[in-house]
Amino acid sequence: MSSAQPVAAFFDLDKTIIATSSAFAFGKEFLHNGLISRQKAWDLTLTKAQYMLVGQSSEKMDSTRDTLANMVTGWPVQEIQRITTETMRSVVTPAIYAEARELIDTHKTQGHDVIIISASARILVEPIARELGVDTVVATEMAVKGGRLTGEITRYLKGAAKADAVRQFAADHGYDLDQCYAYSDSATDIPMLELVGNPVAVNPDRALKKHALANGWQTRTFKNPEPLIQMPNAREVGIGAGVIAGVTALAVAGVFIARAVSGKSSGKSSGKSGEDKRRSA
Repeated sequence: MSSAQPVAAFFDLDKTIIATSSAFAFGKEFLHNGLISRQKAWDLTLTKAQYMLVGQSSEKMDSTRDTLANMVTGWPVQEIQRITTETMRSVVTPAIYAEARELIDTHKTQGHDVIIISASARILVEPIARELGVDTVVATEMAVKGGRLTGEITRYLKGAAKADAVRQFAADHGYDLDQCYAYSDSATDIPMLELVGNPVAVNPDRALKKHALANGWQTRTFKNPEPLIQMPNAREVGIGAGVIAGVTALAVAGVFIARAVSGKSSGKSSGKSGEDKRRSA
């Protein structure tokens, strides 16, 4: 009976499908289109580098959520969609792991349904899903009124909430989770990975790697393209940081978003910020 049920493959997005974050990928374009101020760019110069190198804790993700929601209040949805659509091929496509694209295609060939499930905002995830030929996205939702983001988070898919979304989606579509797959890089997604019969840790952070080894989960390394973990150079100090400032706000509940911006508080200490600025020069 279970063999007749559909099988799903649930993919996290940032650092699992793409070698950066959906926030950073589109961020430069938001800066160029006036949605991110230069001051905010300076304030969050090193957040992208911190996320790519070490990430941040679940607690810090939550601590920045409301601040980020306030930051995006009033952003026009139509403009965001225009920018992401027009710049998709130039700023995001090169960051897609070839291994992830091939794996998605393999699941499709096997007749599996592919779902991208992300803590990033749906408005950022959808254009990437279209590029990959994935029809189904389950992501963080933000309220819209009069064509603009209100700053209200109506659905925040992180940790246990992400697992609940997978559980509900499976129930609604008749999936047997014991036959399904899930892929992620982050320990915050352990609750989701534990739901399926085929959990896979992709480029796992330290905590997820330890958990995967302890539980006999498969671990995979995606290298093409190489992860973008370099510290920002002098030019990126003004541009890259703004990327995070604005787009992380847009993807307010996103794993990258909250992790990256949480680095702001630690980066404000005089000793640490001075050292980081010297590295970025």
